Amino acid sequence: MPGSTVDRIVAHAYPWDVVGDPSFVDRARALGVDEISLAATYHSTRAATPFHPDHKIVDARHAALYRPVRDDAWSGHRIRAVAADWAGADDAFAAAATTLIDAGMTVNAWIVLTHSTILGHAHPDVTVTNCTGDSYPYALSPGHPDVVRYAATLTAEALRGVAVHGVSIEACGQLGFAHAGHHEKTDGAFPGIGDTLMSVSCTDRERAEWSSRGADPDRVVRALKEGVASVVDGRLAPTSSITDVLTDFDAAAVLATRRRDADVLRGEVLNAVRIHAPQARVTLHGHPDEWKTGPSPALTPSASGDVDAVLVSAWPGTEEAVRVVAATREMVGTSVDVGAYVSVLPPKKLDEVGAHVAATVEAGANELHLYHLGLVNAAQLDALAHVVKDWRK
Repeated sequence: MPGSTVDRIVAHAYPWDVVGDPSFVDRARALGVDEISLAATYHSTRAATPFHPDHKIVDARHAALYRPVRDDAWSGHRIRAVAADWAGADDAFAAAATTLIDAGMTVNAWIVLTHSTILGHAHPDVTVTNCTGDSYPYALSPGHPDVVRYAATLTAEALRGVAVHGVSIEACGQLGFAHAGHHEKTDGAFPGIGDTLMSVSCTDRERAEWSSRGADPDRVVRALKEGVASVVDGRLAPTSSITDVLTDFDAAAVLATRRRDADVLRGEVLNAVRIHAPQARVTLHGHPDEWKTGPSPALTPSASGDVDAVLVSAWPGTEEAVRVVAATREMVGTSVDVGAYVSVLPPKKLDEVGAHVAATVEAGANELHLYHLGLVNAAQLDALAHVVKDWRK
């Protein structure tokens, strides 16, 4: 491949893909990968398992920790992790990781932090809330002290006693309006800048933070409401920016609060990593857009200095996904690795995967993270194998 190289190729999997399937390791080896990012915690999902001998679908009904939820660890916590009964073992992450490690493979703990609908419904006061007072139960507010404590303990318990090579940290920041779930019926209702406006969290805690920075919370919320109304009725163009709605000063106060929350959360989570897996390589799911929310939220100015790699979602086979990779590389420089998170799942056309991957590498990605070994059928697995063959050193 001209002018670019890939230093690392990682495949993703869930514990239930490994537990009970004696052929999983052989498939991974045949693919040409020896490093797996394995979910230790995850949000709710309904997952296909085409190759598993015992099941073809797993209904992961809610966000869960795929380790035992120990009373000793969670005593005194208002927000506690929830266990799972669908993963194939009581300690499914450890069981799957042990299988992979015993087979000579490298394992990273894939940890999802602030995405939990079951906990959001149980504790609505710690969820992201928009300018009209609507709560997003799937999105735990990353700056709330109870959420920070939950995330740090979740990380510690995920890593406890398992010899992981690294950690891959997802949703280490704020989720926003966009959410793929519950037969989503919100697409296109608030186009362009509307998503950003609907993703500004306006809880009492955040309003107090804005006020401490000199902004009037009532003015901010009022402007956000007016902006959303203007998006809905077409008066505000989708290409508008947030400073067409908020003053520069108010936008800076909102953004500073969000960045502060993300930095505090990341700091506590990384402290837990250093205690329980001090040699672990840290990969952070992130995005270069300073207003981005979601499982790969905005990178704060200090984020790249805390981690070994930034993982960028490059699932859509689009020029925009390639531009995001390039912007991330420009943002983090050469001292931090940039991973392109690539998929062979629909709507991706399999004959276009190779060219898209090459474009992301040319844009600055020096790692490939393949999604997803448990979800693919034979044709999709073959497409992943071609990617590995093209880029494996």
